[in-house]
Amino acid sequence: MAGSVDSFRYMSYVRLRWRLVAATCLIALVLAGAVSLVLPREYTATARIVIEPPAGADPRSAMAVSPIYLESLKTYEEFAAGDSLFQKATDRFRLRALMGNRSIEALKKSVLKVGIVRNTRILEIEATLPDAAKAQALAQFLAEQTVSLNQSLITQGGHDLLEGVEQQEREARAQLDRIDKEWAQLLASDPVDDLQNEIFQAGELRSNLEERMTNLSLDSTDSTSSADERANTRARLQELRRQLETLNRDTAEKEKLLAGRTARKERLSSQRTADQTALAAIEQRVRETRNDLGYRGERLTIIDPGVVPERPSSPNTPLNLSIALLLGLLLSMVYLALELGYQEHRAGSRVGVFEALARTRPE
Repeated sequence: MAGSVDSFRYMSYVRLRWRLVAATCLIALVLAGAVSLVLPREYTATARIVIEPPAGADPRSAMAVSPIYLESLKTYEEFAAGDSLFQKATDRFRLRALMGNRSIEALKKSVLKVGIVRNTRILEIEATLPDAAKAQALAQFLAEQTVSLNQSLITQGGHDLLEGVEQQEREARAQLDRIDKEWAQLLASDPVDDLQNEIFQAGELRSNLEERMTNLSLDSTDSTSSADERANTRARLQELRRQLETLNRDTAEKEKLLAGRTARKERLSSQRTADQTALAAIEQRVRETRNDLGYRGERLTIIDPGVVPERPSSPNTPLNLSIALLLGLLLSMVYLALELGYQEHRAGSRVGVFEALARTRPE
């Protein structure tokens, strides 16, 4: 109840001092209006870039925009807000002559604002300058340079990737050429078919010798033959045995040589087949890389180069007047509350003094 009485007393006191409240608000409005008129006009132009997924990406994945993906898009803010790019824009548009001889950091902080619109793939580039046309030109220039920088990075990365794949193709082709050369030399210097024919003919000759030796062995045991005939037969049999031994040694050497040539031929054939398969795979990769060069990385497209602003963004006179009116009203109300409290405190002190005097007066 005491709080309601105090509030009623305060509102009554405010109604009595309404002229002070009105004067305070009027002074605040006049000061805000004067400051707004004195402050230099600044204009803000905005260019917008849409960041689209790579052309080869699944359209369904393009619709599913995750917070992690949106966070990764902030990389492109650094493209547009890079110091080197802003330095280039400063020299191009003579911003120091327009804004004063300030440091590049202070100049960029007051002129440029870059950010991704919340929960979208739209990059906004805001440029604020006293010249409206130059502000729009600056925002458009930064947007174009951002798109160009992204495209150059994608192109350079694609060329580097293609160069690496083509280098692998050249190495694989050189390896196959070396194996083909060894294969041709092997076929020319170490023929296998001729050696196989010689071994086959040696086998037939062995069979013939063994058959003749068998017949001579039978003749040597024939009791009807004379001693000279049996001696001659044994001599011929001994000669055939020497020929057979020589033939077996030659055949063993040829079989050993054939085994070595065959193993080398099989090794080169396996390696040649593997190198041909590797070369075919790397050639396919080169073709795919060339086809995918235009589909790598996000695509940046300027959807709004901005327009020349017609109304200044600073100072915001309606906002300044609203804030001034609110501050004037608030300050006056606080002042009246303090003044009312002071007056009540003084009145209470006087009553206390009178009561004390009344108690001390003699009867």
